[in-house]
Amino acid sequence: MMLNLLKHPLLTHKLTLLRRKETDTKDFRETLDEIAGLMAYEITRDLPVRDITIETPLGKCTTQELAIDVVLVPVLRAGLGMVDGISNLIPTARIGHIGMYRDHVTLKPMTYYSKFPDNLPDAVVMVLDPMLATGGSSTDAIQVLKNHGAKTIKLVCVVGAPQGVERIMKDHPDVQIFLAGLDEKLNEHGYIVPGLGDAGDRLFGTK
Repeated sequence: MMLNLLKHPLLTHKLTLLRRKETDTKDFRETLDEIAGLMAYEITRDLPVRDITIETPLGKCTTQELAIDVVLVPVLRAGLGMVDGISNLIPTARIGHIGMYRDHVTLKPMTYYSKFPDNLPDAVVMVLDPMLATGGSSTDAIQVLKNHGAKTIKLVCVVGAPQGVERIMKDHPDVQIFLAGLDEKLNEHGYIVPGLGDAGDRLFGTK
């Protein structure tokens, strides 16, 4: 299934904290980090593993380890708030960056920066962006990654709107989408309703 709407009491509770307009920058940042960490368990559920034999203090043990590299690609700025929560669980993950902004008149995404590790073709690549609104930034970010050789891509967002989900499923039917919340709609300015406001501004205290 391409759309994965994650349901867990802790995730729902923390998403409630994130949505509250009273939540200050410090608590917003910490909660977003925690949400990303909780989502990481489901995002990584299908990662391939390989058999391995190791020595414990008491003898040999046949077990398993990850058999694929993981690359995290936050969409700047807001995606940075999700990196630590996932990389704390996958410390071997390499991290790329893609910088995009949305033209507030046309609502179209503009790319101003991109830099990725060299293992994209052989890795599971996770695109991180708290908000999936119109889907324009995400679909462009995914295309940039595909142009750089990425084959297995997961889009990881906290809150999404139906329009954004439909856009990704149309443009990139091979990409799995992970959400902690699927909201009602977009308003006339392209913001998710009820949403949680501007994730970048709330994360960095710039508004």
